Amino acid sequence: MVVSISVVMLLLVLALVLLRSKALKFSHALLCALLGFCLAGTSLAPTIQSGMIATVDVVGSLHP
Repeated sequence: MVVSISVVMLLLVLALVLLRSKALKFSHALLCALLGFCLAGTSLAPTIQSGMIATVDVVGSLHP
C-alpha cells in the first residue's frame, strides 16, 4: 500500500509540474486519470501492479 501511495503521489506531482509549465493540458491530465481508473477495473490491473512492484524493488535495490 505504501508503494501505491508513493507512486500515485509521484505521478500527481509530475502531472502538476507539467500542467503548470504548460507542457500538459488539463484535458490530457484528465484523460490519463480516466484511463487509470478504467485500467484498474480490468484484468490487466494485477499484471500492471506486479510490474510496478518489481520495478520499485529493482530501483530500491540500487545503491549509488
